[in-house]
Amino acid sequence: MKRKAKSKFKKWIVFVVIVIVLVAITSTFFMRPETSLYESVDAKIADIITYNSFSGNVETKNRQTVIAEKIMQVSEIKVKEGDIVNEGTVLIKTTVGDIIKSKISGEIVNINVEENAQVMSGTKLLEIVDYNNLKINVKVDEYDIPAIEKGKEATVKIGAINKEIKGKINNVSNEGQIVNGVTFFTATIDIEKDKSIKIGMSAEVTLIRNNATGVVTLPMIAVQFDSNNKPFVLRKGENDEVIRTEITTGINDGSTVEVKNGVSNGETILYKKAEASTGMGFPGGANRKSVGGGNSNGWNP
Repeated sequence: MKRKAKSKFKKWIVFVVIVIVLVAITSTFFMRPETSLYESVDAKIADIITYNSFSGNVETKNRQTVIAEKIMQVSEIKVKEGDIVNEGTVLIKTTVGDIIKSKISGEIVNINVEENAQVMSGTKLLEIVDYNNLKINVKVDEYDIPAIEKGKEATVKIGAINKEIKGKINNVSNEGQIVNGVTFFTATIDIEKDKSIKIGMSAEVTLIRNNATGVVTLPMIAVQFDSNNKPFVLRKGENDEVIRTEITTGINDGSTVEVKNGVSNGETILYKKAEASTGMGFPGGANRKSVGGGNSNGWNP
């Protein structure tokens, strides 16, 4: 009987120990701080720059197609292809003593007439192309017009020769064109002189859209949105509880967002990876495609 009693006692002890262990494990699981379910990131001071980019092709700013204004016979051609002429240079003389002069400075190309030939009115005689003053015309979405203004500097990348040069907006059309229900305007960018750049080459034009310097920033993954699309963040309270705080955002570059109000520099912000924002709540989003193959990088509220 005593052996049976001891055996039952031992079993009871084992059972009690197991229960205590299970209670301890369960308590540890359910009583752990809520914030342990979150990742964290610290707000920091940084600069954010957003850009607009547009595609276009290199063109000349000045081109003259010399055309016969009346029936005439050519007596002498004063230039040859490849010659560099200035404005006012005599190009062609006729048998009756008339002379045809250059209206621009540039290089003679495509001479289509011979000496002693008789030509009709409207005949194309030759062309003059100014290869020193080049430009790029790009199509600008109507929503990007506020970022495009005369005199603004641009960066131009010519992919064919892997070269980056400076440019400046010279003109923006006052009248838009409507294609398939979408309105776009034409902006002209003057570019620096460079002998390696050829007319017709493809170019990518980049302009600074917005610039926020020395502002409080957070990764966009740490910003969430409520049902009314208002941004908020999560922070840890004194008792490890999670506190929700509404914020005011500024511009973003697709990965980092400016925080105007609601978060201080160095403050720790919480977020759940599975529920974190991917930037979809930001109006306009980043890298918005525009008419003519351009990108609008970043959003300004």
